[in-house]
Amino acid sequence: MAQQATPVRSARLGRTLGPEPAAVSGVVLLLPGGDETSLRRPSSMRLPSAVRALGRRLARSGHADGLAAHLVHYRYRGWNGSEAHLAHDATWAADEIVRRYGDVPVSLVGVDMGARAALRAGGHEAVNSVVAVAPWLPEEDVAATPEPVKQLVGRRVLIVHGTNDEQTDPELSFRLASRAKKANREVCRFEVHSDGHGLHQYRAEVQALAEDFVMGALFGRALSRPVQDALAAPPPLGLRMPLASGFGRRR
Repeated sequence: MAQQATPVRSARLGRTLGPEPAAVSGVVLLLPGGDETSLRRPSSMRLPSAVRALGRRLARSGHADGLAAHLVHYRYRGWNGSEAHLAHDATWAADEIVRRYGDVPVSLVGVDMGARAALRAGGHEAVNSVVAVAPWLPEEDVAATPEPVKQLVGRRVLIVHGTNDEQTDPELSFRLASRAKKANREVCRFEVHSDGHGLHQYRAEVQALAEDFVMGALFGRALSRPVQDALAAPPPLGLRMPLASGFGRRR
């Protein structure tokens, strides 16, 4: 029996979240989660509302500065090993932003497997920042090549992870952040104590942190003191920064 060929599909960008600004001067690409292995087409019904909510918040915050926020719709649900489909789709999306809007800075904001895609695609020339929320990362294996970090040099990078995450290992994101920090001082990582994979208990704080970071990276807004401290602190302090309850409410 002949082996079935992998279907040829195209990634696409969703409409801008919120009204598109008259002149776009910065873009956020939102990368939702996915599966480790799957050639099935992603379903919009599976897209977590938290991803859309974060995108809408960023769009509102940056509208006056010319921010456009787009969801990336992948070709396949899965990362699929060396194919790294989600990372390739993130790179395609950055290319598409350049085609549509010209030379504007791009921030990749990913969740779960989408966070891995954001980190992997962070080397695109248009990308100036990466936000990785509860990133799915492969287990470390001495026989396998470690997850790359050199592509993150010259980018500002934020990783956020719940300490009680039972779906993606927070220790793996700490180790990746440690390796990235050796090559790039502009890396920080926040720990959300007692929260799980979905970061439901501190969702408002996580959204406020992402907003603070992205607006600073794209438009030069002043960063909050905790983010400044996390970027400036040597490892491991700046990579195990606790996200305080109420973050963003007093600004």
